[in-house]
Amino acid sequence: MTKPLLSIRDLGVSYGAVQVLFGVSIDVHAGEIVSIIGPNGAGKSTVIKAVIGLVEVQQGSVEFDGRDTTNYPAHVIPSLGVTYVPQGRIVFAQMTVSDNLEMGAFLQRDARKRREAVQAVFEQFPRLYERRHQPAGKLSGGEQQMLAIGRALMLNPRLVILDEPSLGLSPKYVDIIFEQLLALKQQGRTLLMVEQNAARALELSDRGYALELGHNRFADTGARLLANEDVRRMYLGGA
Repeated sequence: MTKPLLSIRDLGVSYGAVQVLFGVSIDVHAGEIVSIIGPNGAGKSTVIKAVIGLVEVQQGSVEFDGRDTTNYPAHVIPSLGVTYVPQGRIVFAQMTVSDNLEMGAFLQRDARKRREAVQAVFEQFPRLYERRHQPAGKLSGGEQQMLAIGRALMLNPRLVILDEPSLGLSPKYVDIIFEQLLALKQQGRTLLMVEQNAARALELSDRGYALELGHNRFADTGARLLANEDVRRMYLGGA
């Protein structure tokens, strides 16, 4: 197999005196969807925060596209081609949908390319085009999640990292968001996702990693993890 686009090796992270990750290793290859699953407190979000520079790595390494990016400052990470969709549908509530998207292109100085990026997002999410002049705070939860994902696409990233993209959404919008994530993969995007809805995430994913108390517990293809009796019992409610 080719070299991973993102390689996390033996990651150790602590919050003060409390260690929360113990030697976690994860690979993401170009064009894949990779999911990280596990119960609350397993360290899932800490892994992605370490990748994007929001927590300090004490042990191990993070490598993106052959470059050691361990403990790179968070404001540098987008310039490398990595964008982040945070948990909780964080948008600029008083700004319009269009202005929110423009904020995602803060590194792009070419006005023509910014306009093209906005148009590409509207083609991906027609609902956002319909709402383009509305304040983001007036959107539904599902529409705000579309906006958060669209904003992350504005720099045409090589890797999109998503933290709980289905959290708090209605079943209708859970379906829509997962359909859009699959569409992004089909367009050649690379996605790394932390997701509590483990079964849906694994159905979508090329590969998955299950964490437990800050350790790697299982790693396999999404299909094999779904079929694994231990994974089903421990993480999927026996479904």
